[in-house]
Amino acid sequence: MKKQPVLITDAARSQDAQLRSRQIRYVSMMAVRAGCLILGGILISAQVPLLPLWLALCALGMVLLPWMAVLIANDRPPKSKEERAADQAAREDVRRALEEPRPAEPEHVTIDSEIVEDPEEGYATRRRGD
Repeated sequence: MKKQPVLITDAARSQDAQLRSRQIRYVSMMAVRAGCLILGGILISAQVPLLPLWLALCALGMVLLPWMAVLIANDRPPKSKEERAADQAAREDVRRALEEPRPAEPEHVTIDSEIVEDPEEGYATRRRGD
């Protein structure tokens, strides 16, 4: 018998594992729906007592189960307290960032210079403008 590994983290289940469990729930609910259809056919041929009640229950299962299966299959697991707290903190950070006034942009300083030939030195130098 294969042993399951010990869980040492509180990380959420992977997306693939969540999808697989939702697929299994969906298929099992659709199997129950098919069972309702088969059971309804058997009940009609067997002529059991309270037949209208049993047929109504089977019909109700065949109508409601697909709707419930789709809702359950599309639902993700509930968030933990830590995930909800992290989401709230992220929303609070965004709200604060949007409310903070932007700092004024600094005035850009332009430095003007010109190239001057220095006859004594023999090369061109830059002189700052006034």
